[in-house]
Amino acid sequence: MDQMSKSMIDPVTQFDFRNGMASLAAAVHVVTTVGPDGRSGFTASAVCSVTDTPPTLLVCVNQKTSSLAAILDSRHLCINTLTPHHEALSRQFGAKIPMEERFAGGSWSPGMHDAPVLVDALVSFECSLQSVQEIGTHTVLFCNVLKVNPGEASEALVYFGRAYRTISVGG
Repeated sequence: MDQMSKSMIDPVTQFDFRNGMASLAAAVHVVTTVGPDGRSGFTASAVCSVTDTPPTLLVCVNQKTSSLAAILDSRHLCINTLTPHHEALSRQFGAKIPMEERFAGGSWSPGMHDAPVLVDALVSFECSLQSVQEIGTHTVLFCNVLKVNPGEASEALVYFGRAYRTISVGG
């Protein structure tokens, strides 16, 4: 592309980017940890596999998220993937309510490094924080997977088209 063509391309606006992202279906997760002030967590859809050798996930966290400091302090977290019956729980963890109220909607057990594991999650990944990268308004957490806790559900909660949806095995 020549210099003239590069200067004629309009930058992508925040509005256009968000509309484009609404077309991507994403699993819904509750990311948890235990920090100096106790249990902490938030809802996330920006979770992705990085590599299986070593098993690594990434989580994108808005830098304004109150749980980020607890994760950075603890260096351990659990990524709990939700099923359709966890929709209310997802909303709780996405709301600006006290942390202990967020945890009231689920059944939790302490993980190997105390990060809360959702007992009936589709799957939970217990992780240690490997590295951190700040990009714009977000912090990307690269997480070593220490333990995988598979669940028994056959349906997943996803976010698509700015709404919660259900997908299931076999259809």
